[in-house]
Amino acid sequence: MQVKSRRISRREFLIGGAAAVATTAFSAGGRAAKLAPRFEAGEGVVEITPPVGTMLCGFHYRPPNERRSTGVRQPTFARALVVRAHGKTAAVISLDIATVSAEMAQRVGRAVAKQTAIPADHVRLSATHTHSAPGARFARQWGGLPEEYITAVEAQCVKAVQMAVEDLSEAELSIGSTKTSGANFNRTADEWKTDAEFQGDSTDDDRWLDTTLQVLHFGRGNGRRDLLWYHFSAHPVCRTGRLSGPDWPGLVTTAIEESEKVTPSFLQGHCGDVNPGDGTRWLGDAEETAKKVAAAVRDALTSMRRVDVDRLNVASQEVRLPLDVEMHQQHLELFQQDPASREFVDEGFGKEWFESMSRWDKGRADLSIRISSLQLGDLGIFFHPSELFSYYGLRLRRDSPFTDSILVGYTDGFIGYLADPSSHAERNYAAVIVPKVLDLPPYTPTAAREFTSQATQFLKDSMG
Repeated sequence: MQVKSRRISRREFLIGGAAAVATTAFSAGGRAAKLAPRFEAGEGVVEITPPVGTMLCGFHYRPPNERRSTGVRQPTFARALVVRAHGKTAAVISLDIATVSAEMAQRVGRAVAKQTAIPADHVRLSATHTHSAPGARFARQWGGLPEEYITAVEAQCVKAVQMAVEDLSEAELSIGSTKTSGANFNRTADEWKTDAEFQGDSTDDDRWLDTTLQVLHFGRGNGRRDLLWYHFSAHPVCRTGRLSGPDWPGLVTTAIEESEKVTPSFLQGHCGDVNPGDGTRWLGDAEETAKKVAAAVRDALTSMRRVDVDRLNVASQEVRLPLDVEMHQQHLELFQQDPASREFVDEGFGKEWFESMSRWDKGRADLSIRISSLQLGDLGIFFHPSELFSYYGLRLRRDSPFTDSILVGYTDGFIGYLADPSSHAERNYAAVIVPKVLDLPPYTPTAAREFTSQATQFLKDSMG
């Protein structure tokens, strides 16, 4: 049987005509016959806007002056993407919240498995890391744990996946990318290099910035709406007040809906050392950032290539990150000598931390975390729970065995920053303060290097 093809316009491509063309075959007698579906995609979107009065995450507060929402700037959502091919199904959920915990991810995975045919270990839970929403992972004085809200979000995640399963339809997957300027900057240095300069001999002696934005477009026929997911690396940290919302990604959603007539969903990248905007404002300007990112999304849509989803594979693995237990012990001793040291934020914070972390098992010298991947043909999507510095994200993408790689942070847990050795030498916020916020000892200065090596090998081993 010979399959005939014809050229299609970009307009047909973007409205799903590609999917309809690809699934029509012609028999010797000229009669059209429908091929069995090879790849399907569906999406479900539900609102998770926190009630007024819910504690927000991302900035320090001193009890009892918690940062609680007083209103809603923009609604927040849980967005689920379900993909199915070759007898396998997987789900990715993007949440407009600051963090998720490993326990939350496990509960959602089990609940999804109970309500659908998707295995629990095929479900990924990712936070966009907006600082104007609650978090679901303990963070001392950086945002509480609103248990009722977290429970409600978990239920909405399951609902979103169920909706996505019901929405499954044959699709053509395409990926596009572009480079931006002025949409993000490296907040840790006055000078940095970009991904355009990243080479095989590049090292973490320099600071870096990933300016690449990637889009995944799912063109669907039969009257089904197309799906659009995009990936970029920049903290949603522009808003510091008490109104809840997704920050600049929410403005991107509005802009793309208006211009492209499709609702985009966002996957966060490696932004441990990256803020939004061009650096004029350290926290970034939400409106200006959104304009730049939306323009990049539109540009990436013009450079797409088709992805033949001849394989769908899901893999996960436990990896261990080395902890600097000797440094942790030094911090405990320092607090007893100088509780007002800047390394303890303030004395009240330090006292809470000391009482908790004095009980840390001195023999526990590493932290076990889960990393995972979703392979769609020659595209690999890698998931991890850290705030990875830019160099290591660029190195992972450079050394990945996949033709295209998308690296998604803040997934299935939250372990804080994986910073470069210079950050540890400088004893800065990422290396010294955040572990205390998360009730962890500091990582060793080379932990990010070791993580990147383990993750690269994992991607090579998981490629089907």
